[in-house]
Amino acid sequence: MLKRYAQNPIITREDIPSILPELVDVSSVFNPGAIKFNDKYLLILRVQNRGRETFMMLAESKNGIDFQVKPTIINFQGIEKISEPIYHCYDARITLLEGVYYIMFAMDMETGCHLGLAKTTDFNHFEFMGITTQEDSRNGVLFPERINGKFMRLDRPNKMKLAGGPTSGNTICLSESDDLLHWQLVSPLMSGRFHYWDELVGAGPAPIKTREGWLQIYHGVATHFGSSNIYQGGVMLLDLKNPAKVLGRSRYNILEPRELYELVGQVPNVVFPSGAIIEKIDSEGVATLDSPVYIYYGAADTAVGLAQTTVEQLIQMAMI
Repeated sequence: MLKRYAQNPIITREDIPSILPELVDVSSVFNPGAIKFNDKYLLILRVQNRGRETFMMLAESKNGIDFQVKPTIINFQGIEKISEPIYHCYDARITLLEGVYYIMFAMDMETGCHLGLAKTTDFNHFEFMGITTQEDSRNGVLFPERINGKFMRLDRPNKMKLAGGPTSGNTICLSESDDLLHWQLVSPLMSGRFHYWDELVGAGPAPIKTREGWLQIYHGVATHFGSSNIYQGGVMLLDLKNPAKVLGRSRYNILEPRELYELVGQVPNVVFPSGAIIEKIDSEGVATLDSPVYIYYGAADTAVGLAQTTVEQLIQMAMI
């Protein structure tokens, strides 16, 4: 359904510069958040070292394909004030909202996984704003504008205990807030489809505004195979004025593990779309139908891949 870049993966562990003592000959890089800033393509990468410690790093590109990873670790200023131990921060989702770039990310803590929020205006300095969930949750992403005066977010409460694994979830929810820090559930939005490709689900990149609705790329996990869970990509379309209303949802996955770098790695059989960049947006901030879309994804929790499509094709796939 999507066209992979022929030279995938576009970022591997060999591309991560050494930073003593934490990052030397790292194990993996995956699940990037993506945004366009000052005519450059930026990725916030999840990097794991040989101790399986997690760091976030910034990569930039002039063409969206050839990335240079900056030799610094992102420091969220103020996060050190959190008294509870934080084990990992990862899987950034980036949204431009009212002139500020917000980064929502998962935080593994003593009390479970929570959603942290940070902001930046220059991608040099990052301010930690706070923890935005009280219950175990993951896959949080902000809408790029207020709707009916409220900030809106997609999130995925973790209410299921996987056999031999962590808690997870099979329902994407819509939440609203007045201040970006305190959130209330609006409604469950979409649940997994038992025995099919998306039994477990979670939101991916920031929703894309089109005249037909909000395009939301998500991941689905098929868990009913004896050998392995299979992570895939899908897309849904939400009503512009009432995003609690699902207008369409892809019956079929739009990206599945097929290439060797997606099938073999730290976690086999994974494509995990977490970043998307839209090339053409009109004067009203709406993506045009013919706009190319660059979708960045984690491959086997080991490397970063790129797949390409258009806004129109995504809408069509959401309505199948």
